[in-house]
Amino acid sequence: MASSPCGNSNFDSGLEIKTRSVEQTLIPLVSQITTLINHKDKPKKSERTLAAIHRVGQAVSVAVGRFVAVGEAIATENHELKNEMGQACFEARRAGDAIAQLTDVGSALPTPSDGRITVFSDRTGMVKAARLLLSSVTKVLVLADRIVIKQIITSRNKVLVTLDHLERVSTFQEFVQIFSQFGNEMVEFAHLTGDRQNDLKDEKKKARMAAARAVLEKCTMMLLTASKTCLRHPDCESARINKDAVFHRMRCALEQVIEIVTEARSCGENKILPASIYDGIKDFKSSVECLRENLYSLSPQSMSNQLEALVERTEDFTDSAYTSHEQRQAILGLCQLARQDTQQLVHAWVEAQSIHAKEATEDMEVAILKTCQSVNDLRRELHKVAVGRASDLLKVHGETLPLRALKAAGAEGNLEAVAEYSRTLTEQKEQLVETCRLLCHVSGSEPLEITCIHAEETFHVIGPQIISAAQTLALHPSSKIAKENLEVFCEAWESQLCDMALLLREINDVFEGRRGDKRPYLSLPRPGKHSLTNLKTAKAVKLDAEEQTSIAKLGLELRLLSSDVDTEVEKWEEQEHDIVRQSQSLASMAYNMHLFTRGEGLLKTTLDLFHQAEVLSEEGLQLCSFLRIFSTQLVDEEKSLVVTEMEKLVALCQQLQMGAKTPIQGKTATFQKVDSSIQTTKGILTVVLSLLPFCNKLNRKYKSERSSLGSPQDWRERQDASTPVKEEGALNSKNSNGFGVKSLEQHMAGLNLLESK
Repeated sequence: MASSPCGNSNFDSGLEIKTRSVEQTLIPLVSQITTLINHKDKPKKSERTLAAIHRVGQAVSVAVGRFVAVGEAIATENHELKNEMGQACFEARRAGDAIAQLTDVGSALPTPSDGRITVFSDRTGMVKAARLLLSSVTKVLVLADRIVIKQIITSRNKVLVTLDHLERVSTFQEFVQIFSQFGNEMVEFAHLTGDRQNDLKDEKKKARMAAARAVLEKCTMMLLTASKTCLRHPDCESARINKDAVFHRMRCALEQVIEIVTEARSCGENKILPASIYDGIKDFKSSVECLRENLYSLSPQSMSNQLEALVERTEDFTDSAYTSHEQRQAILGLCQLARQDTQQLVHAWVEAQSIHAKEATEDMEVAILKTCQSVNDLRRELHKVAVGRASDLLKVHGETLPLRALKAAGAEGNLEAVAEYSRTLTEQKEQLVETCRLLCHVSGSEPLEITCIHAEETFHVIGPQIISAAQTLALHPSSKIAKENLEVFCEAWESQLCDMALLLREINDVFEGRRGDKRPYLSLPRPGKHSLTNLKTAKAVKLDAEEQTSIAKLGLELRLLSSDVDTEVEKWEEQEHDIVRQSQSLASMAYNMHLFTRGEGLLKTTLDLFHQAEVLSEEGLQLCSFLRIFSTQLVDEEKSLVVTEMEKLVALCQQLQMGAKTPIQGKTATFQKVDSSIQTTKGILTVVLSLLPFCNKLNRKYKSERSSLGSPQDWRERQDASTPVKEEGALNSKNSNGFGVKSLEQHMAGLNLLESK
């Protein structure tokens, strides 16, 4: 965006906009400068047009002046950038002054013929000033962005130093003291990296950052219990192995974050990952369809080789011991069909080349369509196999029988039973790892591929860690710390299963073309007390590591519930129904609250969270109003069920509203209020989730009846005859005045306010 206007500037060298916040900051400036440039070829202006251009020019100059003042303040705080930032600010101020002078009414003269005023006589000067301004402002923003990277690196270094101290402690007292410091440093690191993750433009980098941060989030609690277990049982080899694995994984994740923000290349990233079948099919189809434009773009042999490479990748499916005979035969059959269709295409293609055709012949067009259809059918079958297996595994492993058996065997000190159930868990781990690999083949996008790889690595690592934790407990069955440690690792396994269920839904959404729009969160650098975007951020109460972990677990449950609500909502035929729209709004706000528990998203402070909870409660009460209206068309038993659930919803919304408005002081009270707000929101979504399928069924039923009973007005009159109108009116009045329900527009305005903090 900024590169084209700045093509001839000295400041363009090496500048690349990598974050959304820098990009979004430049958009208004580009718009204003474009307005000015678009008038350069029309020198004669009316007074009204001239006044408008003058205002734009002066506005640009004033904005640049303020912007430069902030940039200069940042340069003062960061001496390593002082010279570069100072030069960029000088050039920006000079360009802003030039634009103000070129658009100054006083410098324009009326023409003798018609009295109109001529401006922009120095066309070259305006274009030059615009280019210089854009390039220098971009340079200031990119330099300021380096400060964010520096903050993340500094925060990581602090975490690493404390991590080294934690690994070497020998007493509980020393451990507790250092871990408290470590927890605070991890919270700071989580917020910095969360902002950066949301701000990245590259979706692949964003997915890698999310994976690394997920590892750090889960490992923090593991590190606590694994270290405590090792301190309590210093001579236990399995406890030491368990602890060492956690520390190693945390260091790898910290290193990955730095690689992403600094764009360093590690050995791991240079390693070429196996190409997915989805990418292979996409590239193959692209090559086939290119033949319509150019018959000589590649050779028939290279196309055949491309297909064979694609077929070879399907061996991950056909060679798997867990693929059924029917599925294997179906995949092999579709591969053979793709070969046959490709051969027919090659035959038609060679014939077209022999007659020196300039474009695809009719036979070629038919063959192209058939070939694309056959590989599409192959992709559909592979997707069905991978997703079907993942769904089956999640159903089986959702019961977590081996985990429960390992806990019981460990608590009994039964090493033989632990060994037996460890073999069962290892087999499940291998199934899950292989299934993640298959899902990676059909994921449909690079970010989802990265998430699949992360899931595969997580199962691969946590499985042995659970076994070592169970062995420790079996050796010390009366140890409460060893028992707690095993519990934490089992919870991490269960959490990854939940993440896999969400990943499965996202893969299905991509396959079916349902990619939900996500609200972007922009995070311009905020070094020191200065802010390039004038964002006002309230001070958040920092929670320690255990509190963060507890809240994160609640947030995960909230995310699953909001996803379930979205799934139920999609089943409604009437997507504009009031109940549907209101439920979607509640799910969206609950998802924002989930992001807060991960240090991400729009809600950056506990104050933001409590405000969101208050808005959510009001939206929930609005849903109750719609449910009350909906219930008027129902008969006795159906109406009773809806009203009962609706009353539960009213009580929960009032509870959430009162809790959100209750003033609190102190860290403990803040944590309790956060915990209570999320717990109550979970309750609200649970009730909504029970109502949605029932109301959908009733809505379809009565919609069908209305079409057969006569006009909607007659049907409504028959229903109204048995409806206590005064009660409904009283409820609406109560909702409007007593509950303070906001409209959807007000709610969106509230979210926009949060976004601008």
